[in-house]
Amino acid sequence: MLAERAQNLKKVLDAVPSGYLVDAAWLTAHGIAYETFRDYVKRGWLERLTRGVFRRPSPGAFASDTIDWKICLLSVQQIMRYDVHVGGMTALAQQGHGHYLRLGGNAPVWAYGETIPNWLPRLPLNAPIESRSRSLFDDPQLGLPDKGTEAGQTVPWEWQLRMSYPERAILEAMDELPDHESFHNVDKVFESLTTLRPKMLSALLHSCRKIKVKRLFFVFADRHDHPWRKRLDPEEFNLGRGDRALVKGGRIHLRYRIVVPEEFVATGAGDGA
Repeated sequence: MLAERAQNLKKVLDAVPSGYLVDAAWLTAHGIAYETFRDYVKRGWLERLTRGVFRRPSPGAFASDTIDWKICLLSVQQIMRYDVHVGGMTALAQQGHGHYLRLGGNAPVWAYGETIPNWLPRLPLNAPIESRSRSLFDDPQLGLPDKGTEAGQTVPWEWQLRMSYPERAILEAMDELPDHESFHNVDKVFESLTTLRPKMLSALLHSCRKIKVKRLFFVFADRHDHPWRKRLDPEEFNLGRGDRALVKGGRIHLRYRIVVPEEFVATGAGDGA
């Protein structure tokens, strides 16, 4: 019995780097009996963070009460294998398109998936995690790295967060307008998106289920007129019919028929007036 317990514990220690997290479901799936959790915590082999969630302690390191959100989500993706990705403004910032945005403090981290662990909100993270489903697109994996991209990376310093490519991330960010994201932030990020791939954008826009998001995308695309804009014809996409009221006190964009802040309604040739 003791030999079996030691063998199971070794598997855990081999799979979980110091400082990384696992949950009860992962532990039991790897042969750790639920009734032994308390004993492992008592012996210092695991550190209990909240009900059903544990961290492998770092030898000789001071145990911080705050957990880095990247370590948390890497644990979720790389160790526990939840199908979760980082998206929206968080993915854009991590890929160099939001250097002026808040990256710490209370800046939210956007996580997307259908199997997001329900214990994430209970952890003392250094940034709040906001969870969303992948219902924005008909193809939920479009605009994401292949799951096999990280295969073979067995040491934590080689691990990379699975996150939306910028083409998908900007559409995810627009889905949060105007209640959970600001037009100003999206505008500043969009200004930096000079190298988006038209083919990927086209596929995502065809897959996108929300008329609001597609219309907003072309509002910003016309406003900034990056070189890739010429490769996209709004007439090829289903932009719906009728006006969309999005912002109180705004103005209707004459071409895309959606109410946006007045500064986003151009008065030149690009507005379709």
